[in-house]
Amino acid sequence: MALTLEDVLIARQRLSGGLVQTPVMHSAELNALAGAELFFKCEQLQMTGSFKARGALNAVRSLPDNVAQHGVATHSSGNHGAALAWAATSRGIPAHIVVPENAPPIKKSNIRQQGGIIIECESNLHAREATLASVVAKTGAHYVPPYDDARIIAGQGTASLELMAAVDQLDDIITPVGGGGLLAGTLVAMPGRLRVYGAEPSMADDAYRSFTTGNRVLSHSPKTIADGLQTTLGALNFEIIRQQCAGILLVSEEEILAAMALIVTKLDQVVEPSSAVTLAAVLRYPKIFSERRVGLILTGGNLSTSAH
Repeated sequence: MALTLEDVLIARQRLSGGLVQTPVMHSAELNALAGAELFFKCEQLQMTGSFKARGALNAVRSLPDNVAQHGVATHSSGNHGAALAWAATSRGIPAHIVVPENAPPIKKSNIRQQGGIIIECESNLHAREATLASVVAKTGAHYVPPYDDARIIAGQGTASLELMAAVDQLDDIITPVGGGGLLAGTLVAMPGRLRVYGAEPSMADDAYRSFTTGNRVLSHSPKTIADGLQTTLGALNFEIIRQQCAGILLVSEEEILAAMALIVTKLDQVVEPSSAVTLAAVLRYPKIFSERRVGLILTGGNLSTSAH
């Protein structure tokens, strides 16, 4: 299914009144450090603590009543599950969330707090998919994928629409990339208007390898502190990213931690490691962003104490 800016605009209208319009922050000290003007879209302050609320609510609100009445289901390491649970609760329907047993406790807690029904499984994709299939068969719930879904992609793209509305004359936008829903949504929302980059840990570099070779990497063994970026790219997302993205920028674990610390000290915001890859990338590649106006999407603030 081909996605266009019109899909993102429809999603924005569908989401009206359901979300927080998150602030855009900046820091003179970070600007000086980067040699660029940086504008941070603070999605860690979004409902459920991450940008995932956008795609989840768009998907849930788009369901016809006869489908929605059976509830929704998904598999998720955390933020998508919490977002879908929240979106389902807002519509008064159940949400069944299949969660790997080793998911961060704070993310499991967040899912429960949002009203989600947690079903744990072994920590591998086969187990997640098999458990989900069983849940869907038993409940009749509608499957809402974490990222490889047109409704999810369009919903995530609304963050960049807000960023562009808040900041004049941006040159670039940089987002984290895991499954690719946010990066793909940003690209769809900004067709040819500016450069859009993805940022990814070197220890979970499937998007980089997929983008540079033109062949989607289907399996890898991520070993990164950025637990939200450990999944592989979705098929629909990869096609959009392959055709439109300016590049995938890799950062080290040490650079991610340093960027997290800077965001805490200079913006007074606590973010997940997955969020900090954006600032880490800007600081690692100064020649790319020198003297440009750069939007950075901070994706979540559900920080696990075990991440350190």
